[in-house]
Amino acid sequence: MNQKFATLAGIVPAAIMAVSLLPLSAVADEKLKSVIESPERPAEEKARDQYRHPYETLTFFGIEPDMTVVELAPGNGWYTEILAPYLRDEGELIGAHVDLESEELPDFYRDIYAAWEERISDTERFGDVEIVAFDPPRKSELGEPGSADMVVTFRSTHGWKGDDVFDDVLEAANDVLKPGGVLGVVQHRLPESGDGEEYTGYVKQSWVVARAEANGFRLVEASDINANPADTADHPEGVWSLPPSLRNVPEDEQDEWIAIGESDRMTLKFVKR
Repeated sequence: MNQKFATLAGIVPAAIMAVSLLPLSAVADEKLKSVIESPERPAEEKARDQYRHPYETLTFFGIEPDMTVVELAPGNGWYTEILAPYLRDEGELIGAHVDLESEELPDFYRDIYAAWEERISDTERFGDVEIVAFDPPRKSELGEPGSADMVVTFRSTHGWKGDDVFDDVLEAANDVLKPGGVLGVVQHRLPESGDGEEYTGYVKQSWVVARAEANGFRLVEASDINANPADTADHPEGVWSLPPSLRNVPEDEQDEWIAIGESDRMTLKFVKR
């Protein structure tokens, strides 16, 4: 056999084998990148990637496209816009949103839910997102016990802490997760020297870790993916002084607040024990 072709004959199968041996996560990462960079994703939401780092955050949590993922308190769907298309073909997304049957639910939250529901109505892009009414402890079932691979929550812990239901949330997450399943948490971070009792939208990282570990989870790793050293967490309107809210910030002062950026955030990966 010609030496050149003999060499190629050895290289090609080896190359094919090398590709086939790539971990699923390596292939999944490319899919995640394409979803995040999709032209169908709203430009104003892409503009916040510099602060929210969706690719780095989700790969840190270990997401893969064939997982069953529960998104707690998805709000108007900033992360749903990424998670749903990513999981559409091989996995499943469950959105644990507000309970519309609650008579105490403010109209503000009903409007947020309506915007989210309208977003996911595009089943061609998002697939069939399962919707669960979540209002712990009154309604806290997220699905069949041991059925989910991952539960994620983004910037919602302060609300549950304020309502004194964070333990109920953690119990629900632990129940729906498979053994070894992942709980991913992103939350506005209060310095450990701060006043943890004042409602500012910020929470101490040590408190989140302690509550999670008391409710059946083990901290695997903490990341500074979403850290912002410029954020002092000491603002007139709490975290809402910062972008994107800029609550009660005079127009002539907005540039200096925008220059700070969005909040300093903890990014925590737990596993179910």
